[in-house]
Parts: sequence; structure tokens; C-alpha cells
Amino acid sequence: MELPQNAFKRALKAGKAQIGLWSSLSSNYSVEVIAGAGFDWMLLDSEHSPADVESLLRQLQAAAPYPTHPVVRVPWNDMVWIKRVLDIGAQTLLVPYVSTAAEARNALAYTRYPPQGVRGVAGTTRATRFGRIKDYARRAHEEICLLVQVETQAALDHIEAIAAVEGVDGIFIGPADLHASLGHTGQVAHPEVKPLIDEAIRRIRKCGCAPGILTPSEADARHWLACGALFVAVGADVGILARGAEALAAKFKS
Repeated sequence: MELPQNAFKRALKAGKAQIGLWSSLSSNYSVEVIAGAGFDWMLLDSEHSPADVESLLRQLQAAAPYPTHPVVRVPWNDMVWIKRVLDIGAQTLLVPYVSTAAEARNALAYTRYPPQGVRGVAGTTRATRFGRIKDYARRAHEEICLLVQVETQAALDHIEAIAAVEGVDGIFIGPADLHASLGHTGQVAHPEVKPLIDEAIRRIRKCGCAPGILTPSEADARHWLACGALFVAVGADVGILARGAEALAAKFKS
């Protein structure tokens, strides 16, 4: 059995924009609904959601029959979490709160087997198709896509150094935490911050790395795609459900 190819990683490398949807409902059933909707990728969140590793496994299994590529956001830049998420078959990870090149190198090391990294070796995991993929341990890194999240002023200052870490495929700008870091907590579209995001996207792209971001605003999504963003989440399942339910109720309750 051959190592599955990571179409999302290849698309980013080719400079082909990927449109995605954020998923924080932590439900394999809702993931299957989204996976068939036509997005290029979807984000399975375990940082700001109730999801645990077993829940993520069910979500990955639900997404598997569909072309939409699942990206897993781990809760922290943690060796154990990253090892477990890779073992259940995730090929693309988003690691939050990476502010320096050293932190990016740590994240990379957690995704690589020795001697290049410190990922623990297990031979009969879902990632290896239960031992059926030939040379998995020697080739896994070829299809693993590492995305790191910049969401502080320090991270903005270090974008070039983070992008220079070989093996980092993309840099995602976390708009909510970035606003908070810059003194605008609770906002995601402050006029002083949006130009910094524009500049960051251009800087990341200039470094040869793929920039990414999340926004429910169509105008902002199109603007940041025009700035050079390559993986953009244009909505979130929780927001779609909450706002859609409110709008439907309001039609009959107003």
C-alpha cells in the first residue's frame, strides 16, 4: 500500500488558492455534511472546541470518503498531542501560538521521526494503514503539511525567521488573538490591524511560504486572497448554525 498523497500540500506549493471552512462542532456527523459541500479544505479544531483525540479520529473517518482535505488544529505546540494526531492519520496540522523560529522548529521536530525529529514510532497506527504502507517511517514527512499560527506582535516581528524554517509549509494569521495582542480584544476587523494583516500576508508570500487566514466576511476574504493568501477559511460551522438559526427564528418571532 502506498503513502496517501497530500493534495492540499501540493496545491499550496503550486500557489493554488484553497478555500476552506472552520469546524468546531466536534461532530463526525457535521464533518461529513461539510466534507461533501465542495470546500478544498476544512479545519477540525481541538484548540477552541471540546474535541479530544478520539473525537478527532471519528471526524477524520467521516471526512475520508470526500475530496475536502481535513486540517487538524492541535490545542498547543505539544509533542504528545502532535504525535497522537499524526498517528490517527492527520496529514496536515495547524499549530497555534507560534511566535519564534525556535517554536516553529519545535513544531517541525514533533512531526518528524528521528534523527530529523522526535516523533515517537509506532508501526500499526491508522496513519500507517495498520502497518500496510511501505516505508511509512522513512517517507511520512513527504506528505505531512505543517502550518503554524502567528497571533502576536512578536510573531509578526519574526515572520521571516519562522518562514525560513525548512519544513514549515504555511503560516496562518490568527485574527482574534492578533487583535487582542495589539490591544483590541474582542475585535477582528480593527482599522489599525487590517493593514498589518495585509502586510503580513505579503511578507509570508514573499518568503515562499503559504499565507492563511479565517474570516466570515466575504469582502475581507476576497481582499486577503487578492493580497496573496493561499488558504482561507471563509466561515465556521458554529457561526453558520447560530446565525442561520437566529435568522430563521426572527422571521417568525419578529
